[in-house]
Amino acid sequence: MAPKNLPIGTVMVLHALARGHQYGFDVLEQTGLTSGTVYPALERLESVGLARSRWEDAEVAHQAKRPSRRYFEITSAGKEELIRGLERYKALAPLTIDGVAHPQGVDRT
Repeated sequence: MAPKNLPIGTVMVLHALARGHQYGFDVLEQTGLTSGTVYPALERLESVGLARSRWEDAEVAHQAKRPSRRYFEITSAGKEELIRGLERYKALAPLTIDGVAHPQGVDRT
């Protein structure tokens, strides 16, 4: 079960996932949050069903000469929680999801 009121940093992480930023470092760059906020938030979001993850194929990472990435994506429940978060944190209102600047525009599918 999702928490009643997600902290603003966690809402920002959900927002980044909704916009297609899938791995930790990319979320860090998009949100401006610290790794001490982003990585625990990703773990919590997954543990409550608001996000899910998968590991990149090791061969793909090896060919790119880097460690395997863990890719996250927002779930349907995560989108609903994001909408509530954007409504709650009015300071995030200018943020967009897929070019839509209001919570009603979040694709719930």
